Amino acid sequence: MVYFDTPLPDAYRDLVDGRLEVVGPDTGLEAAVAVIAGARVQWNGELLDQAPEVRVVSRTGIGYDNVDVAAAAERGVVVCNAPEAPSVSTAEHTVALLMAVTKHLRTTTAIADRGEKAPSVGIALELDGRRLGLVGLGRIARRVAAAATALGMEVIAHDPFIQADSVDGVRLVSLDEVFSESDVVSLHAPGGEATKHLVDASRLAAMRPGAYLVNCARGSLVDQEALLAALDSGQLAGAALDVTEPEPLPEGHPLLGREDVLVTPHVASSTAAGRRRLYEHAIDNALAVLEGRPATTVTP
Repeated sequence: MVYFDTPLPDAYRDLVDGRLEVVGPDTGLEAAVAVIAGARVQWNGELLDQAPEVRVVSRTGIGYDNVDVAAAAERGVVVCNAPEAPSVSTAEHTVALLMAVTKHLRTTTAIADRGEKAPSVGIALELDGRRLGLVGLGRIARRVAAAATALGMEVIAHDPFIQADSVDGVRLVSLDEVFSESDVVSLHAPGGEATKHLVDASRLAAMRPGAYLVNCARGSLVDQEALLAALDSGQLAGAALDVTEPEPLPEGHPLLGREDVLVTPHVASSTAAGRRRLYEHAIDNALAVLEGRPATTVTP
């Protein structure tokens, strides 16, 4: 039996029919041999102890934020993820937010809704010849870089795990240079204590006046109070966020309703094709471990 900690959507039932018995999220954990883990349940040692037969926890996503990998290892439980599944959809959403915020679509659609004339001086940023800075240069970021290059942007990046001067036309620089030299900074780093509030007041102050910030990675990367201060002062011209801290933001939060901020509710990977791939990869990984075959990505 395979336990799903969130209900398996009917649209993906064909992925399990004839392959495995589905249980959960309300019953069946004690007898399950595998877990398909979403993002909301915290798979810690206490919960894993309620599942003595489980041999693998397979994430329907990239990060392990909600899985205690060490606790799983202590119990002989393999943990794996689906790193390829959301790449295309998330990269496309990142580019969409980048375009929307730099073109000030919230402001201009509000003007149109009010029946007003456009301002005589354009407020949108022309991206051709501008510089995009990427924090992280993994699968998603490389797709974003390709799209930005096609728009005529120069792309620089910082990734501590890449030892090279450039990758696919992207120049590798220091983290400080990404923030100080870019017109738009897009975040593609993992969450965790090491990167918590990586974008703080000092980082924002180091950005070019009138620059933009895009985050489709993890909400914990950004100190939101510092972000608000940078927007209020005009240091930043705008921000676009698919991830926040917390999620969702409570009604009335100061980041909501601003014309210089776009917030989407962590939906970057949530295309029909992207969501299907997430479940497909997670299910395939779980079955691979159970059958003694290699999974896509397994934690050390």
